[in-house]
Amino acid sequence: MRHIIFFTLLIALCAGCSGPKKAAAPRATTSSYHKYIRQYHTLAIEQQNQYKIPASITLAQGLLESGAGMSSLARKSNNHFGIKCHSDWKGGRVYYDDDRRNECFRKYKSVRDSYVDHSRFLLRSRYSRLFDLRITDYKGWAKGLQKCGYATDKAYANKLIKVIEDYELYHYDRMKLNKKEKKALPKLPYDVYRTDGLIYVYAKANDSFEQIAKSLGFKAKHLKKYNEVPEDFPLQEGDIVYLQEKKNKADKPHTTHTVEVGESMHSISQLYGIKIKSLYKLNKKDEDYIPEEGDVLKLR
Repeated sequence: MRHIIFFTLLIALCAGCSGPKKAAAPRATTSSYHKYIRQYHTLAIEQQNQYKIPASITLAQGLLESGAGMSSLARKSNNHFGIKCHSDWKGGRVYYDDDRRNECFRKYKSVRDSYVDHSRFLLRSRYSRLFDLRITDYKGWAKGLQKCGYATDKAYANKLIKVIEDYELYHYDRMKLNKKEKKALPKLPYDVYRTDGLIYVYAKANDSFEQIAKSLGFKAKHLKKYNEVPEDFPLQEGDIVYLQEKKNKADKPHTTHTVEVGESMHSISQLYGIKIKSLYKLNKKDEDYIPEEGDVLKLR
C-alpha cells in the first residue's frame, strides 16, 4: 500500500503546553489511515501555507487524535484534534468522559473548521518556539509538541514520528496546493506571516482589532494586549497586528535601530516584535522618553 500513496504524491507534485486530549476512538485500520490521508491532506497543506505548521504534523495529529476520523468526537462533532472547550471558547459544545467525567469538547460545523482551530490553538505562546524550526523538521515539531505539554502521553512524539514515517507524510511538507485544490478551499480573510518566530497579519484599509479578531477566531482584547494598544487605538492600513505575545528582545541580526522621523517607541516595538517595556528597559529610558530622529536604540 505504501507505493500507492507515494505514487499519489508524485502525481500531486507534478500537478502543481497542557494540550488537548481526545475522547476514546475505535481502532483504525491501515486502509482507514490511507482514506483519511487522501481526504484531508489538502486541508493540512492549506494550514501549512497559512500558519507555517508542517502538513505532516497536522495530518499525524489528526490521524492519532481522531482515530483516522472514526472517533465519536470526530464523526458527530467534526473535532479531529480532541481540543477541549477552555474558558475562551464560544462555539458549539459536546460532553465526553476523558480525564474526568463529562468534559467539554469543542464542536465544529465542518472538519475544516477543526483544522483551522487546531492551527490557531498552536499559535499560543507556549508553542511559539516550534515556529523557529524548519517546516520540514517533523521530528523537531513532534518532540517540541510533547515538551510543550500538548499531550500527557510520554510516547506522543514517537507515535507522531512513526505515523509520519510509516505513511510517508513528510512528502506533504514540501508540497503546495495546485490551482484546482486552491479553488476548492474557502478564501481566508487575511494572509498570516511569520518573522523571527512571531505570527502576524497586516491591517487592511478601515480595519479594526474587532474585525481581525472576528475573522481569525480571536478575542479583540487579546489582540490589543499582544499589540500593547489602548481600547480605542486606530489601525492604519499596513499596520502589523501580532497574533501572539511579543518578545523581550529582537532576534539577530537586529541589534540596534536608528530612529527616523515619525517613529514612536510603540511603532519601533511593533517593527521588531519587542514588548514596549523591554525596549525602554534595554535603553535605560523611562516612559516619558520620546525618541528623536537619529537616536540609536538597542534592540537586544
